[in-house]
Amino acid sequence: MAKQLSSRHWQIPLAKARLAANIGTMAMTRHCWKCGTEYKLSGSPGRSESCYECGSDLKVCLNCVSYDPRVAEQCRDRRADPVAEKHLANFCEYFEFIRREFAPPTEDRSREAKARDTLKKLLGD
Repeated sequence: MAKQLSSRHWQIPLAKARLAANIGTMAMTRHCWKCGTEYKLSGSPGRSESCYECGSDLKVCLNCVSYDPRVAEQCRDRRADPVAEKHLANFCEYFEFIRREFAPPTEDRSREAKARDTLKKLLGD
């Protein structure tokens, strides 16, 4: 005969799951890739919409769920046409605004510049 569990045993895991779900989504917002201003309108932005704070385009690859700098053409969606300038508005029909925490863009330094700095430190220049 199977052991019957009281309702209390079911409530604890459900409460933990709800708490974990709330914690994970609290700071996730749709925001401008450049300045971090939150996009509060429902739906996705159009090609002509830009951030009211910094003026950068919102329907760009850098704001898309499929954007990944580690894959070919920097897009995980193989159906999408290649886009050369990821920070400018485009006509991609597979665009979906990503929800994430804002992290200011880091300084873009090439591998060559980093290697030179390391070599200078090593040689004492």
